[in-house]
Amino acid sequence: MTARARDPRRRAVSGFTLYDVANSAFVTTVVTAVGGPFVNALATDAAGPDGTVELLGLAPRAASVFAYAVSLSVLLQVLALPLLGALADRATAKRQLLVVSTGVGSLATVALALAPAGTVLPGVLAFVVANVAYGAAILAYNAFLGDVAELPDRHRVSARGFAAGYAGGAFVLAVSLALVTAAEPLGLSRGTAVRLAIGLSAVWWAVLGAVAVRRLDAVRELPGWDGTHPGERLASAVGSSLRQLRGSLRALRALPGTARYLLAFLLFNDAIQAVVALSAVVLEQELFVAKGLPRDDATPFLLQLVLLIQVVAVFGAGVSGRLADRLGAKRTLLGTLVVWVAILLYAVLALDSTTAAYVLGVAIALVLGGSQAVARSLFSSMVPAGRQASFFGFYELAERGTAWIGTLLFAVVLDVTGSYRGALLSLLVLFASGGLLLAATDTDGAVAAARQAEEDSAADAGSSVVRSR
Repeated sequence: MTARARDPRRRAVSGFTLYDVANSAFVTTVVTAVGGPFVNALATDAAGPDGTVELLGLAPRAASVFAYAVSLSVLLQVLALPLLGALADRATAKRQLLVVSTGVGSLATVALALAPAGTVLPGVLAFVVANVAYGAAILAYNAFLGDVAELPDRHRVSARGFAAGYAGGAFVLAVSLALVTAAEPLGLSRGTAVRLAIGLSAVWWAVLGAVAVRRLDAVRELPGWDGTHPGERLASAVGSSLRQLRGSLRALRALPGTARYLLAFLLFNDAIQAVVALSAVVLEQELFVAKGLPRDDATPFLLQLVLLIQVVAVFGAGVSGRLADRLGAKRTLLGTLVVWVAILLYAVLALDSTTAAYVLGVAIALVLGGSQAVARSLFSSMVPAGRQASFFGFYELAERGTAWIGTLLFAVVLDVTGSYRGALLSLLVLFASGGLLLAATDTDGAVAAARQAEEDSAADAGSSVVRSR
């Protein structure tokens, strides 16, 4: 075995990168590409003459079932992630959370693939469980960044993870699209091919995730790793975690720079998530429906566009890490937000053909991974050691739990004006407010305050040991 292979730092970083490759298949193929149409198809098959389905005592339209499933999973994440983050900060529980959530998420994705036709509840429940488990896995995974990478390397390692994740997601998406396209020559129905694509994502997540966790175990050999395990019972651990969560909230209030950055991230990231989530709807309406073209003609174009974005985003995430090292994370992140504003204005003023949409997709891909990677690594630098998981619980809430503001703003403006372009333009409010708040945040001071909090905590711990003697 070579010295490079034995280097625990390299092995831990490779595990961190590989896990992004593992979980990206679920997001790209299941959530973005085929999961929504699949769940809505189950709902349509189960719908009555009026187009509604019976679901947990409610009667939603079949076409809205997937949106409700996403909303429910986000709500559950809002309730669960802060507590899970505090729990994961306790000794080696971070690894346990990653393992359990990966296993549960993979199994739930398999259950989604096997959901029976003619009924909607099993498929909806499987998707909700899988998406909540994905959120928990990402929380634990993000919290590993402070363990696997030293402070000067975090921007590069974070960007490398996002780049590898986009590559992995693009690969699984390409295989899935090929499978769906070649369904008839293979003697498969289109529905069976979609189920196989969902199952492939589950296997990919489980197998590569298991290998990634084994590699992440190398953090135990790195300086500063705390391998102690309290051996508490679950009830006691949950109680302790609630107390730790309250402590983390107090710690966050004591770090106003970190809290201000988190609020800025909430605003501009919500706008980013809204653009990503709603771009397919806007493109379908503006380039096909509004021109009198069949709605079905948009499907292959949109799938190709998603794949293009995944491929180009690999390059974008890698470039952002190098820019953050040269220009600084804050400047790089502000630069990506300026590009996002330009993208939005381009979509409102110049989107008139599929060629223009491809240009838009490339621009989105270049800044999508970059803004996410730099935002994550910058936040990681503002978190005191020992509170990575609980602070990333707050981060995940800003990333996921509040990702309804932009879509709600879009819906209200669309309702009032009837204009998709006007609704898209309204998202400038979130980009501008988040960007201005980020510009006003002293990120260097926030990083220094987090390091000072670590030193104060270590000094208090040392004083406690002296007094106990």
